[in-house]
Amino acid sequence: MIAHVEPFHATTIGRLAYELAAEGRDVIHMEYGQPSTGAPAAAIAAAHAVLDAEAGGYWESPALRERIARHYAEAYGVEVSPEQVFLTCGASPAFVLALSCLFRPGARVALARPGYVAYRNAMRTLYIEPVELPCGPAERYQVTAAALDALDPAPEGLIIASPANPTGTVIAPEELAAIAEVCARKGIAVISDEIYHGLTYGMTADSLLSHVPDALVVNSFSKWFSMAGWRLGWLVVPPHLIEPARARIANLFLTPPVLAQHAGLVAFDCVEELEGHHANYARNRELLLAALPRLGLQRIAPPDGAFYIWADIGHLTNDSFAFCRQLLADTGVATAPGIDFDPVDGNRFIRLSFAVSTPQIEDAIERMVAWFAARREAVSPA
Repeated sequence: MIAHVEPFHATTIGRLAYELAAEGRDVIHMEYGQPSTGAPAAAIAAAHAVLDAEAGGYWESPALRERIARHYAEAYGVEVSPEQVFLTCGASPAFVLALSCLFRPGARVALARPGYVAYRNAMRTLYIEPVELPCGPAERYQVTAAALDALDPAPEGLIIASPANPTGTVIAPEELAAIAEVCARKGIAVISDEIYHGLTYGMTADSLLSHVPDALVVNSFSKWFSMAGWRLGWLVVPPHLIEPARARIANLFLTPPVLAQHAGLVAFDCVEELEGHHANYARNRELLLAALPRLGLQRIAPPDGAFYIWADIGHLTNDSFAFCRQLLADTGVATAPGIDFDPVDGNRFIRLSFAVSTPQIEDAIERMVAWFAARREAVSPA
């Protein structure tokens, strides 16, 4: 039996957007969750030096694993040994590695709906059953301890993300502690997606390791470090899963690119440059939030972190995929349809990424204002 995996519709929008650009159209890419900036300059210089001096091969950087372990001590006051850190080709393999270490086929794993599409589809690929918890404004679009505790039977696992994709919401420390208590009491294993850590606005995000020492934590160089194309991430596992993780990663993934590992080590020290990107996202966020009333978008998730606006467009359409395709065709602004992130209610939501340049955000707003106004007029009662 072959697992059924739904398509990732944002990639279809992205493909159409690149086709339009190839035809000469001016396209603004707000459909993908990736920074428009590149890797830090010093990281690129380090990669150049390695490329000129080394042949490369299958290799895991001990220095990078040590630096990541030190990061948990510095940022969260959490002790992690380098042996617990597994380097991966981005966050996606880290999730597959985590899921395969923890769960048997048929296991039930809870997660928020809306949530990142690949959580659901990676689980289905491994014959793990997603248990999606509907999360709306009342829950700030996040799993709550109360909702998790109410599941009967309790799931074997839980995936949380804070800041979350597609909503950008952050779980408060007290709620994380309450979730940790439920998981400890009911024997629920937890995977925490922390790839947007560092990208918050007016608050900070706790690592789940501060509350659940045996959690599995996924992180990546794609977001904060602005290195999406370098395909580098990591997974932190508890000590009792080190050997199972070693066996799986050696057979399934081998090692991430050598150049990316050298660059990633240097990127950890490029704080000033990376904070500049963060400040740019903050400006873009404010511009979009100020423009939403002009677009007629009144119902959004609180964008505490990451670089997304999750907006309700139910007053304009019941088909977010067709809506995003038409918006792209008419304006050149590419956005992500909500059906990727919520298979039940996502037909009336879109996700906008503000990880582009500020001039592009300003341009996109101007293009969308008139288009949204015409759309509102078209659907208004006569």
